[in-house]
Amino acid sequence: MELSTISSGLLYAAFILYLVATFFFAGTIRDKRGKSNSDRLGKIAIAITIVGFLSQVSYFFTRWVASSHAPVSNLFEYTTFFGMMLVLAFIIIYFIYRLNLLGLFALPVALLVIAYASMFPTEISPLIPSLKSHWLYIHVTTAALGEAILAVSFAAGLIYLISQVDQARRSKRTTWLEIIIYSILATLGFVIITSVFSGFGYNAQFQFPIEGEEVTVDYHLPAIAGPSEGELLTEDAMGPVFEAPGWMHGENAARKFNTLIWSMMVGLILYIAARLILRKRVAAAIQPLLKKANPDLVDEISYRSVAIGFPVFTLGALIFAMIWAQQAWDRFWGWDPKEVWALITWFFYAAFLHLRLSRGWHGEKSAWLAVGGFAIIMFNLIAVNLIIAGLHSYA
Repeated sequence: MELSTISSGLLYAAFILYLVATFFFAGTIRDKRGKSNSDRLGKIAIAITIVGFLSQVSYFFTRWVASSHAPVSNLFEYTTFFGMMLVLAFIIIYFIYRLNLLGLFALPVALLVIAYASMFPTEISPLIPSLKSHWLYIHVTTAALGEAILAVSFAAGLIYLISQVDQARRSKRTTWLEIIIYSILATLGFVIITSVFSGFGYNAQFQFPIEGEEVTVDYHLPAIAGPSEGELLTEDAMGPVFEAPGWMHGENAARKFNTLIWSMMVGLILYIAARLILRKRVAAAIQPLLKKANPDLVDEISYRSVAIGFPVFTLGALIFAMIWAQQAWDRFWGWDPKEVWALITWFFYAAFLHLRLSRGWHGEKSAWLAVGGFAIIMFNLIAVNLIIAGLHSYA
């Protein structure tokens, strides 16, 4: 059996184990037989999580051996590594605070991240010349670790907001909570719709001009947004509803924009279905399940995650990135979209720590910041990668 096949199997096993662990963590909040049984379920859940993490680590190293380079060179590899680091960050923080509830929110985020990664090409390919540097391993892995630790602050912040925001009446806070939940469902929608059309083997080819040359691109989802000045070459395929804006440069920009539209549409369908089933706001339906949440402890976890993750992110996404940029492109900074959004992320979390330490932004204010920071991280991971072309578009 080839190493790449073994590697894929190990990643799949890790995904299943994380899913099973999530159900055990859910059992700790629904258990009515006392604290001792809840603790037992929590121990089983964290044990399964650790086994899943070890399986994913094995995936990482077997893929490394199969490809002869660290598997962090494209969107599939980077995003799976990000999910692995998120689980690692959760495990470490869990053993510090012993909060079972955190697993019920952190592991689903990791599952979504890994599922999102699986929608991209998984084939092993040789490194392009610009990536043949030891700084690939240093910069990318450190940046992913920093973002993963910050993602735990999001999970804790979301627990705080759902448990503490007054759901008895509609307000701006309840509306924003629903928007957050919809965003999570939109990511799930991406996984679902891509899996469905991939299973059907859907493919539509477009031809369009870029800088005076005719290029072709394959759409794997029906075209809602087609390429600017594009011509559909595939017979019986769905024609575009409209053309993508001309400022979306790059031969895959329109296709990626089309994927984003599909994700948002399916996410909206999932959200409406949840509202119809629950007959109330989704956060309001979840809130009674979080009665055991200690708001002070959850707030502490959210802050500590940022306090640890911020300097790691600073090293990986800014300092190490600039050193590599100087070696690869002969400049430390070039206002590439990825660089800009890394800087925006850094400023946001710097403001978080400033407001927390000097202005006393604890509790709900701090939780909103933790959630907002993760939204920026995900915008960088999804929207910037899928829509905006730049020097990092090789990913």
